[in-house]
Parts: sequence; structure tokens; C-alpha cells
Amino acid sequence: MLAIQLPLILEPAELEQHLGAEWLRVVDLGARERYARQHIPGAVHLDYNQLVAARPPVTGLLPDAAQLSKALSSIGMIGQCHVVAYDDEGGAKAARLLWTLEVIGHPHYSLLNGGLRAWLAENRPISAIPPEVMPSGYRVQQRNGASADKAYILAHLHDPAVLLLDTRTPAEYSGADRRAARGGHIPGAVNMEWTQALADRATGRLKPEAELRALFDKLGVTPDKEIITYCQTHHRSSHTYVLLKALGYPRVRGYPGAWSEWGNDPEVPVE
Repeated sequence: MLAIQLPLILEPAELEQHLGAEWLRVVDLGARERYARQHIPGAVHLDYNQLVAARPPVTGLLPDAAQLSKALSSIGMIGQCHVVAYDDEGGAKAARLLWTLEVIGHPHYSLLNGGLRAWLAENRPISAIPPEVMPSGYRVQQRNGASADKAYILAHLHDPAVLLLDTRTPAEYSGADRRAARGGHIPGAVNMEWTQALADRATGRLKPEAELRALFDKLGVTPDKEIITYCQTHHRSSHTYVLLKALGYPRVRGYPGAWSEWGNDPEVPVE
């Protein structure tokens, strides 16, 4: 059983207090080369590509249970461990892991606020020695509550209780920057580039809670609605998904495949 309950958004100082705990699994999703030079002591490395699958031109899909089981077993995951994820580029890769854990029903996880950049900025301990990890035989049984597919979105396009949140750049949202066969956005979606939630791009730290709530409220992203986040591949939008969960939004889903699927399908509507 877990020895302590950690918050969804975890500060570096609090993580440092628990380093080495048997119930804790710290996962680095940054570049492997950087991990080899410096990582949080005890952290295991996980290649982001193990968390996604592709059916070109669609990318960013959720892998099958066998692939996810292999990936999570390789980092020594067990059923009751608490996962703290971080990366070195703003938190989106780490957040994709946490969204995946939610999909498969693993409830114990946190995002390190600011990731490795914030950790280093605070002069906290680092290591270049990878821990010894025995594969755990972790087995995934996928659930779908945190995931929305194309059919689900089509069925709820005109549902006032469901809001689509596009976390790409304004140019991608408008279609000026086209990264699929068609440019634009899913009809009715509102746009908030995911980096607007960051207070400091240098460290990747989040803005204060009051500012974040005001930012979402202004867009009509309110807790009474079900929110579906998407970007190009549900990489960037995973970060927004985790943030909304941390703010207490009760119904949040992520759209894997995202615009790489929707924008390449001539049968679905586009704005």
C-alpha cells in the first residue's frame, strides 16, 4: 500500500523528501542523452515512443495492452506504486504518461511542476547513475473513461454539455499552419495554446491556480462541462488534460490521434 498521498501537481521540494521510498517510481521522459548525464536520483528512463502508436497518417494513438504492458514493466511498475513523471521540455511528454495511466486505471500519479528544468534551477541533487530495474511483469487492462475517439466526438459535436479544447497554436487552429490534409479545427472547439498555462517557459512551471482558473473561465472551459482536449497527436493536450484534473474538473477526456486523425479524414466536418 502507498505510504502517503501526493498531490497531482508535485513541487520539487516535496518530491525530494520522498526520494528512495519503495512505493515511489520516478520516471524521466526526457532525452535519453540528457538522462545519461543528469537525472533525478533514482529516476528510471522511459522512451516517449513506447507510449504512442501510429497508423499513418494518424499518429499519437494509444498502443495496445501488450505494448503498454511491456513499456511499464520495463520501468518496474507495480500496481500500488505512485508514479511521478517529468521531462526536460515543459511537461507534455510526462503528462502523456500520466494520461495513459489514467486510461488503464492506475490512479496513483503526479506531474513534477517544472520538470527537470525546475529541479535544476533549485539546485536539487542529480545523478548520472541509472538505477537497477527488474522488469515487473506489469499487465495492462485498458479502460476508456479518460479517452475520447472520433466516434464519441462526432456524437457530441452539438452537445452543450461537452466542450472541445484545442491546445495547438492559433495558426494551427485557424488553418494557417496546416499539418494534415485539411487545416482548421473541430467544429465548436475553443483554442488555448497549452503553453499559456506556463508561468515561466524557462522552467516550465505552471501559473498560479487563480490565474489558470481565470484563463479557462474566460474561454468557457468550466467544471460543469465535459472537456475533451486535443492537439495534433494528444501530446501537448495531455498536459492540459492533467492540469484540468488537478484543478478539480470532474469530467475530462483526451483525444488520441487528435488532429492527425480528424484533419486527415475527409468525412468529418472542419471549421
